[in-house]
Amino acid sequence: MPEYLSPGVYVEEIEIGAKPIEGVSTSTAGFMGETERGPTLPTLITSWLEYQRVYGGYFGSDKYLPYAVEGFFRNGGQRCYIARIIKKTALKASLTLMTGVVANAPEAIIVEAIGEGAWGKKIAVKTKNSADGKTFKLSVFYWKQPLAALYDPDDNRREDRDKPRPDVVEVFSNISVDKTSPDYYETTVNSRSNLIQIKKPSGDAAIPSDSTITLLEGGTGDETAPGLDDYKRTDITTPGQKKGLTSFEDINGISIVYVPNTSGIQGLYDELVSHCENLKDRFAIVDVAKGTSNPTSPGDTKYAAFYCPWINIVDPETGSTILVPPGGHIAGIYARSDVERGVHKAPANEKVRGADSLEFPISKGKQDTLNPQGINCIRAFGSRGIRVWGARTLSTDSLWKYINVRRLFLYLEESIENGTQWVVFEPNNEKLWARVKQTITQFLTTVWKDGALMGKTPEEAFFVKCDRTTMTQDEIDNGKLVVLIGVAPVKPAEFVIFRIAQWQGGSAATE
Repeated sequence: MPEYLSPGVYVEEIEIGAKPIEGVSTSTAGFMGETERGPTLPTLITSWLEYQRVYGGYFGSDKYLPYAVEGFFRNGGQRCYIARIIKKTALKASLTLMTGVVANAPEAIIVEAIGEGAWGKKIAVKTKNSADGKTFKLSVFYWKQPLAALYDPDDNRREDRDKPRPDVVEVFSNISVDKTSPDYYETTVNSRSNLIQIKKPSGDAAIPSDSTITLLEGGTGDETAPGLDDYKRTDITTPGQKKGLTSFEDINGISIVYVPNTSGIQGLYDELVSHCENLKDRFAIVDVAKGTSNPTSPGDTKYAAFYCPWINIVDPETGSTILVPPGGHIAGIYARSDVERGVHKAPANEKVRGADSLEFPISKGKQDTLNPQGINCIRAFGSRGIRVWGARTLSTDSLWKYINVRRLFLYLEESIENGTQWVVFEPNNEKLWARVKQTITQFLTTVWKDGALMGKTPEEAFFVKCDRTTMTQDEIDNGKLVVLIGVAPVKPAEFVIFRIAQWQGGSAATE
């Protein structure tokens, strides 16, 4: 309570009534897989061009992540986190630049590839001091393909003109080793470079001497395909340093999880499902195995959906079609449907943008056998194009049969949890119960008005109870506030039936 120690007029601010609940995002995806290059810490990407700047482009017909990310953005996705997967024993390529060219010259700076792997050995750097010797220029070059000879853009000799040009060039001019400078080299380079990070060795920082173009050395780890442990990455538990699936545990914004060709890594499906079931705020998209024309359900869960078959897309590099798993495109459709219609709308009967054809056609008769198993088909419908023609989870529980119902509840649960954090440690009495009820009621009324809940009135669509009927005195004494919420979600019109009969004009119609 405030103290009043002298006469006067006092104005106080108090809080009454409900506090608004803001709905959480449902369209941010988390992708895992192999990339051409880039960091292994999860990174937020907001466009296909940004992905290419950070992680490179296509780099193999069996490396599906770039195609999945491009399909995500092409179909309406706007934000995703990328967790680059590589062998957990992988090492970064590096190079130590010296203060001079004589033997035993002091070390100046250490240059490291931004991520582990042999790709870092295709990075080269070059330094040149300014005329006054107070700053220097650092040039960074990257070639996608292995090199027999290095091209130096500052060398105009005839014999150098046929050397392959670098695919990426970064130039940092007038950078300083003075920590008080706005162009301090660690801050400037590490915040802007998509190829390297630099740090000073032990001792004082020093400007490196002029150097010729030189490749980094020592990068290893992407010579063999990663396995299940490399995707899980339970070996690192330090916050901010986690990698792989473990890193997604600390990113609250992710609501969709996808790994291209999950079936190609034994045990990965179970790990993805466990991840979603444990966190209870995200949903997994799973592909059928390549070449499988008669798939079966991979396992019972209400936190994942299963899609078949694979799709053919036009490879931008070759102009020919290439077969890729559909999950990245499906994740983009989830995001597009969420933005345009809402998370309560089933992400089905939506056109798959970028799909040229299907691995094999699926007939209605074939889908009659797959749909009851929770296997969502992608089908071609002539002039209507290639469309997602299924909206089921992998759950055998009829309450959680539909993707939109499961994802709607994820949205409601996380939104209410985030929007009621202010309740913790408040006095647990009737006044608080009324405010909590009012807060949740206002939020669910908005959800009902958006068309996400059944019912002609809010009373038919949901109920919120928070009183002595929802909690015992023992629960109150133990610091618990219990709220009971019931909602009536809308279900998709999966089977549209028109009953038509002959009617004799003028006779009485029978309803």
